[in-house]
Amino acid sequence: MPTSARRHLISIDDLDTEDLHRIVRRGAEYAAGRLDEERPLRDTVVGVLFRKTSTRTRTAFSAGALRLGAQLITYGPGDLQENTGETVEDTAAVLSRMLDVLVARTAGSEAELRAFAAQQRMSVVNAMSAAEHPTQALADLSTLLGRFGKIEGLRVLYVGEGNNTASALALALSRFAGVSLQLRTPPGYGVEQRFLDSAAAHAAQSGATVEQRHDMADLPQVDVVYTTRWQTTGTTKPDPDWRTVFAPFQVNSGVLAATPGALFMHDLPAHRGEEVTAEVLDGPASIAFEQAEHKYHSARAVLEWCAGS
Repeated sequence: MPTSARRHLISIDDLDTEDLHRIVRRGAEYAAGRLDEERPLRDTVVGVLFRKTSTRTRTAFSAGALRLGAQLITYGPGDLQENTGETVEDTAAVLSRMLDVLVARTAGSEAELRAFAAQQRMSVVNAMSAAEHPTQALADLSTLLGRFGKIEGLRVLYVGEGNNTASALALALSRFAGVSLQLRTPPGYGVEQRFLDSAAAHAAQSGATVEQRHDMADLPQVDVVYTTRWQTTGTTKPDPDWRTVFAPFQVNSGVLAATPGALFMHDLPAHRGEEVTAEVLDGPASIAFEQAEHKYHSARAVLEWCAGS
């Protein structure tokens, strides 16, 4: 891969609108099986660094890289010399002389990933940080495109904590014309204002709408109801009574009955009986496991974009 082609994906806001739409379309094309013979990453080495647990994202990027013809090196939380005091910058300087792409789940700050990306030899992909999960949003949008044939004009209701998935979803959906995203988050657990401000700026350009409320009254008619687990991977909540605050935000049959015909999405893993009932997760409206498969297809699209293909 020529060094001039290096691209980083740390935040959805790193993508211009054209690239965002292109990656989403490409993920849907991979899902449809139209690109199965493509091998744009042959002669490429991809490193996969996960300090936190992962089933879908780690497997998606590992399998995706291999399917695209890349060679793979994996690192666990105790494998790099950062554990003995080496700086992120020095680690990146070394890895970038051996890898073409680094897919990293640090579950820490975006600043650490930016430090990894402060070189011109190796692309860096954020596989989930504390504040944002951009590759999840890209997979979600390719799922929607595959199901509805479009994203423009879709109505999405997000229910639950305003976590890294919700932040990325707001940044991504707000870039599509006529989309309506309503976030229903527990009081004190909403999407950070900086992400809402950025989404509002995108929405002003695209004609989308993004609204956050902290109650479950007057649910709108939507095409999709989306939730995530209440205990975001790698985090804890300081309030010992937080479950009482979250309880009204469970997605159950009553929520789906209030918006008939809506599909149900979940980024998984799910805790049945907490953020969603088994009846909903395993029911006919659920496309959660189809959505999980799209992480693999979307990962291929992201890796391909990083390669400059």
